[in-house]
Amino acid sequence: MQELFFPSLHCPFALKVNRHVDVLQEFAIQWVLSFNLLANESTYKRFCKSNFFLLAASAYPDSDLEELKIANDWLSWVFLWDDQCDLSDLGKKPGVLKIHNQRYLEILNGEEVISEDTALVLALSNLRERIIARRSVTWFHHFITSFQEWLEACTDEATIRAAGIVPDVDTYIMTRKSSIGVDAFLTLTEFCHNLTIPDFLRKNEIILKLQFLTGHIIACCNDIFSVSREMLSGDVHNLVLVLHYQEQIPLNQAIYRVVEMHNTAIQTMIDLEASLPTFGKEVDAEVAKYISGMHAWIRSNHDWYSQTSRYQSVERLELTQNYDVVNS
Repeated sequence: MQELFFPSLHCPFALKVNRHVDVLQEFAIQWVLSFNLLANESTYKRFCKSNFFLLAASAYPDSDLEELKIANDWLSWVFLWDDQCDLSDLGKKPGVLKIHNQRYLEILNGEEVISEDTALVLALSNLRERIIARRSVTWFHHFITSFQEWLEACTDEATIRAAGIVPDVDTYIMTRKSSIGVDAFLTLTEFCHNLTIPDFLRKNEIILKLQFLTGHIIACCNDIFSVSREMLSGDVHNLVLVLHYQEQIPLNQAIYRVVEMHNTAIQTMIDLEASLPTFGKEVDAEVAKYISGMHAWIRSNHDWYSQTSRYQSVERLELTQNYDVVNS
């Protein structure tokens, strides 16, 4: 059997944890239980071990408690839906996914729940009510747009899985940037940290590049830490595995390539930040906070993946014998 070696990822951004982290831990489990989102004991144990509240508390370190609770519940909702797709094979059924996704968007756009709706739909309706009570309709429209992009990217991934193909590297990177959901959770940074991002700034070329790099960095990190999970499930939708198959290189070499991509993107991001023009004192202050939110997400994601038992995160992992390895 081959052993996988995981080199260190460069992450220069400081970790900061929200002061409400202990309160959040207790609330997090109460919310998912109140909507019956944990179907059985194994799901309950998996949720508790995942420690999503730690991810939220460090991704939104300056958030007030109520906004932090909402962000945490969004994270919980997303990961629980992701698990449901994996465990039920929905991740390979794009047609069925579209039906679910359409209902989610209807709820976010204000439709009432009905008796046939699932627990996830009811929980989503609750999240919508709590958000619109605190932010403007204009901001919520931005959030729905980013949420829809995430849902569509997940459907695109399901289409690729259903076809049984390995995407090329460029296609994978573009799809993964959206399916990782970073744009939605950066929009939540505005919500949690009470930022006002003007429309012209949302279209700024450098800001858009920084958003892309944030998603790419987080996706690289995720794919490195979760590669063993994808191998065991037979899912090739992972940058390490895409490189492994498409370029016919050993897995360890593919891991090092993804680490290099991650570290290069970090430096590119830092260089881009230095090239930002000034937009005036007030807007510059909002931009600085928004970029700090990107840094917080990169750092929190890195540390959470390193610590959570949701994924195997030891330095050396033995490949299972039934996984086909391309030799050099």
